[in-house]
Amino acid sequence: MAKKPTSPPPLTSYALLGMRLQRAINSPGAQRSKAALLECLPGDLDEDWNEVLEQLGETDNVTVAHRDDGHLQIFWTVPDDD
Repeated sequence: MAKKPTSPPPLTSYALLGMRLQRAINSPGAQRSKAALLECLPGDLDEDWNEVLEQLGETDNVTVAHRDDGHLQIFWTVPDDD
């Protein structure tokens, strides 16, 4: 008997946030300027954003600026290969 194809488990809110932030960071404009605006949307969970902030804080060559509107502006540098 053939098995029914199973659908993947639904993505967590953290995974969805991560995908959204990756799109912002990987956009051509962000890559050119080495900066991205990360928008905190009303449905986002504080726990997810806290985890993102923790991970960004542990990442070398990344600067995070907290904006008055609640969004984050991130900047990064690409070190020269010696």
